[in-house]
Amino acid sequence: MEIKSKIFFLLVLVYSASFSQNTILEGAVNAEEGVESVHVINQTQKRYSITNDKGFFKIEAKKNDSIVFTSVQYTTLTHVVTLDNINNKKMSVNLEVQVNELPEAFIGFTLTGDLTKDVLSSNAKRTIDFYDVGIPGYKGKLKTKSQRLLSEATSGGGLIPLNPILNEISGRTKELKKRVKLEANTKMMNALKNRLSEAFFKENELIEDLRAEFFYFCAEDATFKQRCEISDLEALKFMKEKYIRYKENLAEKNN
Repeated sequence: MEIKSKIFFLLVLVYSASFSQNTILEGAVNAEEGVESVHVINQTQKRYSITNDKGFFKIEAKKNDSIVFTSVQYTTLTHVVTLDNINNKKMSVNLEVQVNELPEAFIGFTLTGDLTKDVLSSNAKRTIDFYDVGIPGYKGKLKTKSQRLLSEATSGGGLIPLNPILNEISGRTKELKKRVKLEANTKMMNALKNRLSEAFFKENELIEDLRAEFFYFCAEDATFKQRCEISDLEALKFMKEKYIRYKENLAEKNN
């Protein structure tokens, strides 16, 4: 009886272990429109894939993993991996076209076609600006913080303006110019960091203290915006290339 219990216990362990390991699932995305470049993300394990022009993809997963399908033209879908998916090593999902509903329109007074009469009949009011309250105001494009700092660093009064000279010598002007240039890529850089950071660093190890520096290293590249605008897959390829170079730089610095 004791031997039978042990055998049963071992069988349960083997059975449980078989479903705790990852399986490579071959999947297909079906939809009314194009199915190429749909993002397939294993949200549970932070793994990712992308569909080819026929909608096919492969991704590692295990039972109960959440697989998220995202694309610009389709509604986001989350599929929980089932036992059938694991046994058959297959997955098939249907995506629905995303419909952007316009807000409800409210019709006011009827236009007559006479511009002067219609303007006088309108209830619309002009917004108050600084001129209405007698305050001088700036109507140009607002500068960012780095742009304001750069402007201050490169301007100065007097016969010989010392401020620009000292900032140029100290390297502050050069650093501020670099920051202004980087600001154009900051929004995209932060979006990539929030969206892909966890998945990328799971496959490419880098200590937490160096990760922000790594993303700035990526943003400094002249092709950063062009490469990363294409797709998340292209962005990950770009990040991998920069990661190799970044690690080489660290090794050279340490030596």
